[in-house]
Amino acid sequence: MPHAVRMPKPGQMTEECVLSLWLKDEGDAVARGDVLFEIETDKSTMEVESFHDGVVLRRLVAAGETVPVNAICAWIGAPGETVPEAERMPRPQEDAGAVPSRVEPSRVEPSRVEPIPVEPIPVEPAPGAAGRLAISPRASRLAAEAGLDPRSVAGTGPGGRIVERDVAAALAVRRTGGPAGTPAPAVDSDEDEPRPLSRIRQVIAERLTLSATTIPTFSVTVAADVTRLLTLRDELRERGIALSVTDVVLAATAQTLAELPDVNSRTDGRSVWLRRRVHLGLAVALPTGLVVAVIRDADRLGLLEIHDRAAGLVAAARAGSLPVDDMTGSTFTVSNLGMFGVDAFSAIINPGESGILAVGSAVPTAVAAGEGIAVRAIMKLTLTADHRLIDGELGARFANAVRRRLEDPAAMRRELASS
Repeated sequence: MPHAVRMPKPGQMTEECVLSLWLKDEGDAVARGDVLFEIETDKSTMEVESFHDGVVLRRLVAAGETVPVNAICAWIGAPGETVPEAERMPRPQEDAGAVPSRVEPSRVEPSRVEPIPVEPIPVEPAPGAAGRLAISPRASRLAAEAGLDPRSVAGTGPGGRIVERDVAAALAVRRTGGPAGTPAPAVDSDEDEPRPLSRIRQVIAERLTLSATTIPTFSVTVAADVTRLLTLRDELRERGIALSVTDVVLAATAQTLAELPDVNSRTDGRSVWLRRRVHLGLAVALPTGLVVAVIRDADRLGLLEIHDRAAGLVAAARAGSLPVDDMTGSTFTVSNLGMFGVDAFSAIINPGESGILAVGSAVPTAVAAGEGIAVRAIMKLTLTADHRLIDGELGARFANAVRRRLEDPAAMRRELASS
């Protein structure tokens, strides 16, 4: 009996993935555990293995195609077996033979919004398309929303399949008044032709819009004197210990979350869940967008352990090999733009968390010192908090507790001496 190979669901918020590379052709022998193909999610690249022995009877998805999770990508079975004539339709997750999704208690599901109904456009089957027009779901949706008959669009995808870029190009031609299939005339415009957002940017847009529209927030800012901290950092570097300001901020934040567990909580607007473990997220900027790498049980780690863990996660993220498990489940996030010369900023809360700490640059600043003036390195910390969970008083206590730890390098010296 043939076995279906389905697109896995690698993350709670993932609804579709790009099948980027096939590693097995039709007719190739496959053993359980062999890698069949690679996929690109909104955050990383991962391999998909076979759960069965046999041969690849049929591939239903072309490399580069965007596929809904749980849709059938291929069939595996004994040589000569007949492949069921079934469409690549998702099935319920509990029946899927794909990689099971992680149910993350730290995530808040978005509220359901009824879509605006769009009148479907009747289409005639394309020649040789087995009764169906060869068009991807995203292209079909874009055409329907724009009122474009997809039969007038020339497909450039595998086998002449109409893909999203084909519909976008046809819409651009229609806006200029030219006939379909002809290049758009030159337009005197200050803007380039629009290009679709990358998958990772789409997910960032969705999640940050969800955060901005569902979480009532407020921000508090404190200024930490990190002069002694920077001096200690430079001393440690001379001894071959490469601690960074970010490492110290992460450690101070993790210890403060353990001290004030109400900040390490989540809510759905009706109930509150206090978390017993501190999984600290670190925002990492990539050329393609932003990911949050997660340091598990950060409050139980020493400074050197946090440094090693953070360095490994950042390196994996920039190499595109950060596992999905290391990008999910954070309980609070730290975002540091100080290395980019930013004095202060407010960050947007990652949905499912109670707050995020934004870290600015250490700026030489003239401050009052006794009866005189001294120049000190001042670094601003801005806490953006979910007001449903955190009031101003608690937010102020949290921000000041982090500041107190950053201004006490003697505690760092004691910890490093004992490690």
